[in-house]
Amino acid sequence: MSAWLIYALLSAITAALVGIFGKLGLQHLDANTATAIRAIIMALFLFLVVFLQGKLHLFSEVMSNHKALLWITLSGVAGALSWLFYFLAIEHGKVSQVVSIDKLSVVFAVVLAVILLGEKLSWLASLGVVMITAGALLVALG
Repeated sequence: MSAWLIYALLSAITAALVGIFGKLGLQHLDANTATAIRAIIMALFLFLVVFLQGKLHLFSEVMSNHKALLWITLSGVAGALSWLFYFLAIEHGKVSQVVSIDKLSVVFAVVLAVILLGEKLSWLASLGVVMITAGALLVALG
């Protein structure tokens, strides 16, 4: 099995836990405050990972690359907005419905990759995008 596939499956499994743990943790709490606390915990955890890998010296490389820093900053803002909306959605809705609609991010990412990055889609991949869309809607509305 390819490394990317293993990491992608681990990403999917841990992302599923975000919704479950988040819903359990949000009971009678403000979603935005909970999201802020989650972000702090994530930052501390990721800093620990970089420290344990002995890569703290690479921070200056990222900080000095202004173009990369801009894109990383925009990615961080987009991620923070995603978390805010996600936690608000699971606060007010069913996790099974929210995560289904959230997975439309796959469809949006594929479309944006084609438009902005010039990636090509095969007919099979295009069919997959259509099926992901249909599946997400069927789960969310079913």
